[in-house]
Amino acid sequence: MHFYQIIIGTEILNRRRNDRHFLFLSEELLKRGEKLHASFIIEDDRTLITKTFELIKSDPEAILFSFGGIGSTPDDLTREIAARVFTQKPLVVHEEAKRRILDQFGDDAYPHRIQMAELPENAELLDNPVNNVPGFSVYRRYFFVPGFPQMAHPMVRQALDLLLPDAKPLARRTFTALTGEIDLIEMMRRVPADVELSSLPAFCGGDRRIAVISLSAKEPERVEAWYRRFVEYMKEKGIEWVEGDRHDDPDLCSPEA
Repeated sequence: MHFYQIIIGTEILNRRRNDRHFLFLSEELLKRGEKLHASFIIEDDRTLITKTFELIKSDPEAILFSFGGIGSTPDDLTREIAARVFTQKPLVVHEEAKRRILDQFGDDAYPHRIQMAELPENAELLDNPVNNVPGFSVYRRYFFVPGFPQMAHPMVRQALDLLLPDAKPLARRTFTALTGEIDLIEMMRRVPADVELSSLPAFCGGDRRIAVISLSAKEPERVEAWYRRFVEYMKEKGIEWVEGDRHDDPDLCSPEA
């Protein structure tokens, strides 16, 4: 699965609000052995939202989490555009969503709050622990939640439990090679596609360079096997290394190290 995140809100881009969704979703995915494929922060702009949804829809492996824009104010465009892009049909009144909104607000649901019960056809609801106004999903692939973290984040966890009921964190080994990345490229090219390789260089002053290498996979034995191959390669080449990510270790990067 390719996990996409869209954070819709001009208030994020003009710094009237701080984003709290990117870190949350990326951490929740990592707990389940997954990661974000892409993340977007975009304005409340009809054309931009439409094109971003269409981009994600074009990926057959896409799972989308969209934050914001599902309310009832004029700048809340997400529900309408989601219906048009993902179902090619107009919004319809979702009777269960309507009931929840009426239970929460009574007569005060009219004339505006009740509009939040207009959802894409056959939408499934996500529970809102704060005010009972639900989020929703389309085809259990495209998930739409409010911009408020205290509402959105429990909905996202609910969706992830549905999508990944038996998920486990990725196995990972990280080490810091006391050399530049260039000296490890030959070994990096040997790593197979089912083991994710990350290489982050660091400069320690002067000509001294180090490289932080991280190997991860769903199977711990795969990670350990390729970690041992890296160790054998570094021994063969006379390259020193230390365990963990040590790129900000002042002792490691000192001229005497």
